[in-house]
Amino acid sequence: MDFNTIVKELAKEMKTFTETKYRDIQIKGIAYDSRKVREGYLFIAIKGVQADGHRFIDEAIRQGATVIIGENDISLADIPYIKVENARRALAILSDRFYHSPSMNKFIIGITGTNGKTTTSYLLKHVLEQADVSCTMIGSIQNSVNGKVYPSMNTTPGPLELNQLLYESRDEVVIMEVSSHALKQCRVDGILFDVALFTNLSHDHLDYHASMEEYFNVKKLLFDKLKTDGKAVVNSDDSYGEQLLEILFEKGVASFTVGKTKRSDIRFTSLNESQQRMKLYDGGNFFEVDTKMPGTHNFYNMAMAYITAKIVGVPPETIAAALASFTGLPGRFQQIKSGGVTCVIDYAHTPDAVFHCLQAVRQAGAGRLNHIFGWRGGRDETKRSEMLSISAEISDNYTLTLDDLNGVAQEKMISDLNKLQSEYGMSNGTIIPDRTIAIMNAIEHAAPGDWIVITGKGNEEYQQNFYLDSKSDEETVTYCFNNLVIEGEEE
Repeated sequence: MDFNTIVKELAKEMKTFTETKYRDIQIKGIAYDSRKVREGYLFIAIKGVQADGHRFIDEAIRQGATVIIGENDISLADIPYIKVENARRALAILSDRFYHSPSMNKFIIGITGTNGKTTTSYLLKHVLEQADVSCTMIGSIQNSVNGKVYPSMNTTPGPLELNQLLYESRDEVVIMEVSSHALKQCRVDGILFDVALFTNLSHDHLDYHASMEEYFNVKKLLFDKLKTDGKAVVNSDDSYGEQLLEILFEKGVASFTVGKTKRSDIRFTSLNESQQRMKLYDGGNFFEVDTKMPGTHNFYNMAMAYITAKIVGVPPETIAAALASFTGLPGRFQQIKSGGVTCVIDYAHTPDAVFHCLQAVRQAGAGRLNHIFGWRGGRDETKRSEMLSISAEISDNYTLTLDDLNGVAQEKMISDLNKLQSEYGMSNGTIIPDRTIAIMNAIEHAAPGDWIVITGKGNEEYQQNFYLDSKSDEETVTYCFNNLVIEGEEE
């Protein structure tokens, strides 16, 4: 990519201000972290939450940057500086062009919504691979490309990393979780989608978005990025899904709906009280599916995976069989059992997700239900009281504990827990700040038939030290099952 091309590409997409005397500069790479700049690189200065990239322009030049892009008024003596109105968008546009617009040669599926993105992604990947369709998957647990697995730092990577993954992918289909942060920060700008899914929208991220209205407006941006013949899949039982469908109808976007009502294109009903068997209606056809992942919320996820796989071209019978063979995924209603006691580890961190998770456990026939959960420091505090009320109502006992502190003092978090318990809690609740001790205490006092539900972390590793030297909820539960005697068991 040369300098003249950069100017032209940015001018097509956004307002830019620059001199045009540097036409012969060749760009060997792009970086927005000055530490990753190499000789001949383009450096883009991003104003982040923690740091302003404009402060590192001199360092980038020392590292070998030959072109700088930023938002501030800056004059550089020896190399060109391009001022843009939105450096994040410039990064996305140029990342796409640098990697030769890789989304144009791929069948790309984007999934957005508050809850269900990860489960739907894994379900869809399982179904497609059962039909011998190779998949790249990009999401919150891991990134999988060409059969190789890489750790995931964000639900949706930054545009430079994302376009590189798409460029390197030789898989037939790309399944991508698209977060509201990614949409607002222009991470997927320049990428065009063949199918876009909307799972649901409920209270979350209001520390980042000013209101639910803004949250919705950001989420629906994904559907502006559909290819000309792109299709939408929408949960029509969700009130925001209904609003989205009206917008898509006005734009003439081909849309498919899933839900419990007869007006849905793909409809489902439950066949038993435990919510582990569903009937899926597709026009005049129907399929009965036994699932390893109970709960109505998972029926929605399966219905969305079904219609999306059908759009890809997988036969309905193959899809139904694949859904039935799906065994689950890490940290999403993950069950570990011992001595008649069932522990469920789930990522649920919103009021809606906590409700559906606990409700699914009740419907599965739990004896006593003990819920262990907490909140991350520095995140949306407005949802805490609602989550506490839901837990107190559905569970027999609940324990408030610590999640990631995120720079908030532990004493402050414990004080917040005590305040919430005092204002909104009930007599069936207690506070045990150390997460591993809370889990150990629950398992130690559990009896056969009891269920212990641990929400908030899912598959994620702990960010601070606890009493037990374990790295995750799964490790803690496994240790306790191996080393503690459960009430009612023979020693």
